Amino acid sequence: MIRTTIAFAVALAAFASPALAQDGMKKGDPDLKSVGPLAFAPGGVLLVGDPAGAAVFAIATEDVSGDPEKVKLDVPAIDEKIAAALGTSPSDMLIHDLAVNPASGNAYLSISRGRGPAATPVLVRVDGAGKISEVPLKNVSFCKASLPNPPAAGGDGKNSARSEAITDLAWVEGRVIVAGLSNEEFASNLRAIPYPFRDADTGAAVEIFHGAHGKFETRSPVRTFTVYTVGKQTQVLAAYTCTPLVRFSLDELKPGAKVRGTTVAELGNRNRPLDMIVYQQGGKDFLLLTNSSRGVMKISTDGIDSNKGITERISDKAGQTYETIASLEGVTELDRLNKGNAVILARAKGGPLNLQTIPLP
Repeated sequence: MIRTTIAFAVALAAFASPALAQDGMKKGDPDLKSVGPLAFAPGGVLLVGDPAGAAVFAIATEDVSGDPEKVKLDVPAIDEKIAAALGTSPSDMLIHDLAVNPASGNAYLSISRGRGPAATPVLVRVDGAGKISEVPLKNVSFCKASLPNPPAAGGDGKNSARSEAITDLAWVEGRVIVAGLSNEEFASNLRAIPYPFRDADTGAAVEIFHGAHGKFETRSPVRTFTVYTVGKQTQVLAAYTCTPLVRFSLDELKPGAKVRGTTVAELGNRNRPLDMIVYQQGGKDFLLLTNSSRGVMKISTDGIDSNKGITERISDKAGQTYETIASLEGVTELDRLNKGNAVILARAKGGPLNLQTIPLP
């Protein structure tokens, strides 16, 4: 079993330490071309995926004090408030991702101000009092890892393969795990970049069996993933469009490797997974996955380590079981706040986007 609660307590202690914050960093202006997926490394270091620039940045926020157990983030109409702070309108702004800083409990959002290639990348912090502030990107401590084999730039914005050069990322065990597409024949890619950053490698080409399609696939990117530990082995659990859930061993993600994952569930077609976390409740481990058209799923991990995988076409759903959390509607992003709560971005039907703290279901 995954010992999520213990692991989370240990992780919080590590994330609160500023020891790694300045390692390998220099003062300057990060040359972000775009902003996408976000995550945190220890010491309040914000990891930022830049798909357009095909790079991952680590930025020292100096945000290392606070008690996430005491934080409650609740800001109605967060999109309207951020737009006002940036001098724009919600319709001329796109929120890409949400990440909670485990060292402080503050929430961070990656935002495009404007639309298309000319959009300006912006990072925003929201504290427990609801105060919105722009994260400085001038004369800050940072480092950068450029991806050596991204898809070619060009195309029309979100439909460009370059926009999927980085689809999700996470810090684990001294490495930054990056999912996305490469320019290789097996385009779907997972790479583990040592942190503090050295040169990024070509990553591992990953292959999955898509039960709804009845075939192996190598060109569909991971949409979102989480990292968890079974016994002493660290696993990457990745969700794909339409919606295979696939397990990879972190140890197999070596440069130039071709890795076949184990499809532990098919969660329904005509759907795009958006964000995922892992947590413990009642002595058992669960995944919480939000989706474009299938709501928020609470997925059981019972037997996931011994799940042999789906290898034949299926007509509906199979593998790990789940329940849909009916009370959570319109959730686009989520992240864990503390051992009992998560933070979500959710839009009521026809209404604004709200930043809310919720108890883990």
